[in-house]
This record gives sequence, structure tokens and C-alpha cells, in this order.
Amino acid sequence: MKNLFRLIPSIHDILHSDEMQKLKQEQGLPETFLKRRVNQVVDDIREELLKNELSFESKNEALIVIQNRVVHNIKKYLSDRIEPVINGTGTILHTNLGRARLSEKAIHQVVQVAKHYSTLEFDRDSGERGSRHDLVEELIKELTGAEAAIVVNNNAASVYMVLTAFAKNHEVIVSRGELVEIGGSFRVSSIMEESGALLKEVGTTNKTHLFDYEKAINDQTSLMMKVHTSNFHMVGFTDQVTREDLVELGKDHHVMTYEDLGSGMVYDLTRHGIGKEPLVMDVLKSGIDLVSFSGDKLFGGPQVGIIAGKKQYIKQLKKHQLARVLRVDKMTYAALESTLKQWLQQDLNIPTIRDLLITREELQKRVKLFIRRYYECHHKGLTLKEIPLKSMVGGGTLPEIELDSYGVSITSRHLSATKLKSKLRNLKPRIIARVEQEQVLLDFRTITPEEEVIILKKLVEID
Repeated sequence: MKNLFRLIPSIHDILHSDEMQKLKQEQGLPETFLKRRVNQVVDDIREELLKNELSFESKNEALIVIQNRVVHNIKKYLSDRIEPVINGTGTILHTNLGRARLSEKAIHQVVQVAKHYSTLEFDRDSGERGSRHDLVEELIKELTGAEAAIVVNNNAASVYMVLTAFAKNHEVIVSRGELVEIGGSFRVSSIMEESGALLKEVGTTNKTHLFDYEKAINDQTSLMMKVHTSNFHMVGFTDQVTREDLVELGKDHHVMTYEDLGSGMVYDLTRHGIGKEPLVMDVLKSGIDLVSFSGDKLFGGPQVGIIAGKKQYIKQLKKHQLARVLRVDKMTYAALESTLKQWLQQDLNIPTIRDLLITREELQKRVKLFIRRYYECHHKGLTLKEIPLKSMVGGGTLPEIELDSYGVSITSRHLSATKLKSKLRNLKPRIIARVEQEQVLLDFRTITPEEEVIILKKLVEID
């Protein structure tokens, strides 16, 4: 064992070896960075020697092992953490894969704003300092019918800001059936606690009545909050108070009303027989004081939280210290502005809505052509078959909806489905698939025609 340790070159010798100096020069690495990586690799090798997991015969062999590991570790360390992937799962708003894809128009606008200085806080008319809060407010007002609006960095931030600004150290009445948990174990009740608002639960899990709210109102009541249960669907013996009734009760008792909508739908999907998601404009028509929703769910834009409603309340939010803490950057505003304009101009070339509305028949045509092209390459290592599938909307929206979809099932003579899925995941770009009944499935609902070309090439390579 001691002899093996003696074969490990000194850190100085490793650092000044030709291979390490070449790596340092090619990657533009600081000496301190390279030294830390070498030390870490040497420590790992010592640990492996102690456990009899590694051995070498000479100092030169040890040096080669160390050099190879350092090169591998540094390349992995410097690789992109966030990278494009091809989503073959069929889940349109896949939270792990970044939720909504931006439209081409939004992408173009982001690039332009990122490349140049911008009018983020510059009044174009006066030439004086402007406010980023004014950039898209008029567009949101036009689209939703709200009196005013403000944008923050996500919808959880919207909830937190509203509760902090209007209910800190005061009671907020919420139905027990609406105390949801959103992605990443964030609970509405926990956000309330952090904001300093005092939660007042009313009703039961499945039934809440108007009199439950009325009985709970007292001098400490600041807000009645309604939470749209967009990430689960309750059926059976249920009853919840309508927002219209809640608004009337709020007016009678001079209590503010607020609804967290979550998904933020501005296009009526019911005309296509998809779900019963409330439209933001219809919710505001009910007279509710404030609503908030996400920008990167059914709205199909960047990650933001949009708070819209009565001008007197939005004005207070704009002056609140959290308005600076939770504000969004120039590239997010660029993407949001572009997406808002597309909705206003009824331009449905927004990936989220496009993927929602594409029919199984259209997908089937693409699948048939894809399989034919694969077999025209005369490759037989993989077996491709067309298969009807069910897609999910995802992102905590429309949980009860399954969309009729179409895709490709892939099996290999040499690889198990799990190994084939892993192989696809480790390609560049990574292809994310799902496995069912020992078949790798690619759902074409979330795959673009441009991505089909890439997948075809990669499948031929695997073959």
C-alpha cells in the first residue's frame, strides 16, 4: 500500500506536466482553479487505494490516470448546467424541463434586448428616468380588462407580495379545500406564514359555504382569498363558494378579495373541449379586487407572476419595498411583452397553445412519415412502431385532462428499454423519453418538426 502511495506524483509535478499545462492553456484556466481540481482528484485516488478499488504499476501510469480524471472532471465542471433538450414525454408544461417554451417572436425580442442597451427604465418621450412597472401594464390591462397590473418574478412571489402588503399581522380567510401545495412542496399556508398573514381556515376539505366565510369575518380580517385548485381535481360530494358570492360578501363587510388563479388562461380552451379553466378576464369581471397568475404555464410566456385588478391596490403594490425585491429583468420583460402582443393580436403561434391544440390526426401523419424515413436509411437495430398515446398538460394545470396524442414506440435487440432511454438522455442534445411496458415512447405532441430531424439522425447513430 505504501509503495502505491509513493507512485502518486507530487501536486507540483502534476500541475507542470505537459498535459495539464496544455489543458490550462486551452481552457484559459487560472492556476488556483486547476490546482483545486488536481488536489481533489488525488484525494479521491488515495481514498480508492485505501479501499483497494484502484491500483497502478508505475509513476507514469499513476500520472496518466490522474491527468485523465482531471481532464474529465474539468470538462464536466465547465459543461453547461442548463442546456436545450428535446421533450419526448408529451407533457407540454414539463416543470423539470422549463415549462412553457417561448415563441419565435418572444425569443427574437429577448435576443435584441440582451444584445443592446434598452429602455428598461427610460421614458422614451421625456428622456428622463422611467419605471419598468409601466412597460407592459397597458398590454395586461387591454388583454384582461384590469384597471392596473404589476409584474413580479413568479406567481408564488405574487401571493407573497399581496399577503405581505395587505394582510401582514391580520387574518386571511381561506377555504380548507383550497389550501393547496404547489410544485417543490411550497404550500399556500406556508407562504402565508412567511408573509406574516394569519391564516383563518373555514369549511371542510370538500365543502365550504358562504356562511363559513361570513361567520369568520371579524375586526382582524383583512382579506378573503380564493385559490384556484389548478393542480388537482376533486370530484364527488363537493361544494365551494363562487367568486361572485365572495365578492358580494367582501363588499358588504368592506373586506378585500383576492384570487390566486395559478395557470393564467387568456384563451378559451373549452371551445376545443379542453377543461374548464377560468379565463383571467372573466374572473376580473366578477368584481374581485386582485387576481394573480403565472406567465409560464397556460399563458405560454416567461416565468413571471402577474398581479392584476383594482388600481388602488396595484398602486400600493408598486410603492411597496417588495416591488424592488421581486422585480423581473429586461429579458423577461422582453419575452413577456412579445407574448402579450401575440395574445392581443390573436396570434396563436405560441408553443404552449399550439401543442395543446394539435390533433392526433396531424401527429399521426408526422409519425408515419418519421418511421418511413428511419427505415429508408436501411437500419434494423431498432424497431419503430406508431402508437396512440395520452399526453398531459403538466405544470400543475388541468390535471384531469388527457389529450389524445400519437408517437413512436422504440425497442432494441441489444438494449433494454431503461438502457435505451438512458442512452437517449445522454445524447447531445438530450432526448427525454418515457418507458412503458418495456418500450421507449416518444410523444410527438411536444416534439417539433425540426426536432424530428435531429431525433432521426440520433436514432440512426444509436443503431
